[in-house]
Amino acid sequence: MTSATSVTPLPVFGGFRLDGKRALVTGGGRGLGLAAGWALAQAGAEVTLAARSGVELEAACAAIRAQGASADFLVLDVTDPVAVQREIGSRPPFQILVNNAGMNRPKLLTDTADEDIDAVFALNVKATFYVSREVARSLQAAGLPGSIINVSSQMGHVGSPRRTLYCASKHAVEGMSKALAWELGPAGIRVNTLCPTFIETTLTAPMFEDASFRRFVLDKIALGRLGRIDEVMGPVVFLASDASSLMTGSALMLDGGWTAA
Repeated sequence: MTSATSVTPLPVFGGFRLDGKRALVTGGGRGLGLAAGWALAQAGAEVTLAARSGVELEAACAAIRAQGASADFLVLDVTDPVAVQREIGSRPPFQILVNNAGMNRPKLLTDTADEDIDAVFALNVKATFYVSREVARSLQAAGLPGSIINVSSQMGHVGSPRRTLYCASKHAVEGMSKALAWELGPAGIRVNTLCPTFIETTLTAPMFEDASFRRFVLDKIALGRLGRIDEVMGPVVFLASDASSLMTGSALMLDGGWTAA
């Protein structure tokens, strides 16, 4: 006589694949934005890279396509709300948005000009609002869920000398993202932030030529080293995919332990 063996049901894991989903990455021509776009493309997404430089975008898309993945580009000034509405509103909905375009002008408060304040808030805060608004409008009109990933910073959670303006802008992004998570949640649109520490790139290399600044930064990072650009790619795919389907209004820290102190 044989006894019946019961089979334990296993939960279904949505996985990290993004096949068939359209993704928009701002500031996508180089650096972190290009890395994010390439990561999403490898996961199967149809990626559109947006930035102001058509030359950079063409080269970035060519590099992605050469690897057999899907990529196109959109020359767009994300600080222009009319252009954002026109260009994004005229395209099919993007189910994934990476708001990566941003800037920093590190100065003492007393040396910060009004032009610096306007420029940093225009790109880091207002552009994030403009692009998120248009992507959300398209998704809601189509009845589609989505994932909005706002690239913030560890500086959206702490303060630091000479970064009052940058910290103010990234704290604003954190607050905006939390509010949007509640507003867009009923439509199945998730909103989270990605918060890197200092990442070693060709753009950040000059600042680390200052030995005292490099020591200041490394002393704040529990891992004792700067971040690598490839270390941002997995978290982007995670937040874009069903692997993070219960996450919204959260900040994913990629700070090497900076904010754990």
